Amino acid sequence: MNIFHITKLAQDYASTAITKGDKVIDATAGNGADTVFLAEKVGQTGQVYAFDIQEDAIKNTKAKVLEKAYESRVQLIQDSHANIDQYVQGPISCVMFNLGYLPKGDPAIITKGASSIKALKKSLELLKVNGIITICVYTSHEGGVEEASIVEAYLKVLDKYRYKVLKYSCLNDQTSPYIVLIARMK
Repeated sequence: MNIFHITKLAQDYASTAITKGDKVIDATAGNGADTVFLAEKVGQTGQVYAFDIQEDAIKNTKAKVLEKAYESRVQLIQDSHANIDQYVQGPISCVMFNLGYLPKGDPAIITKGASSIKALKKSLELLKVNGIITICVYTSHEGGVEEASIVEAYLKVLDKYRYKVLKYSCLNDQTSPYIVLIARMK
C-alpha cells in the first residue's frame, strides 16, 4: 500500500462507510475517479451526486461514468459544491472532496475557502451517523495554503463528541498534499 497516495487513502477510508443502496456525494468531480469509485460502491440501487463548476470536469466525469455504464446511479451537477443542499437530501453516507484545481485544467480556477466551508457545513448536516467525509487538500498552488487554513480553522472547532476529525500529513514536507478525515459519531 502506498501511504503517500492520498486519493487512494481517501477511497479506502470512504469505503468503510458505504454500502449498496447508499446516497453519496463527490463534491469535486474533477476527472471522475472518485465518482466512478463511489458508483461502484453504492451499486445499482445507490445514488452518486457529483458536483463541479467546470464544464470540462463534468464532461470528463461523464465519459468515465458512461464507460462503466453507471449513468443510472450518477447525477452530474455543474454547480458549486456550496449548493449541495439544493440537489441532495440526507441522509448521506459519504462525501468526498479534492480541494485545489482540476488536474490538467486551468490552475486559475480553484476551490476557495468560503465555498468549501459552505459545502462542508451542508455536508455535515446531511451526513448520517457513522458517515464519512474525506478531504484531499493540496496547498502548492496559489490560494491553496489560504483555503487549507480556512478549512482547518473551521474543522478544529467542530463538536468533538459529534465528529472526529483526523489530519494525515507528511511531517517533513509541508508542501505535500494531505488528507482530512471526518467521521460523524452521533
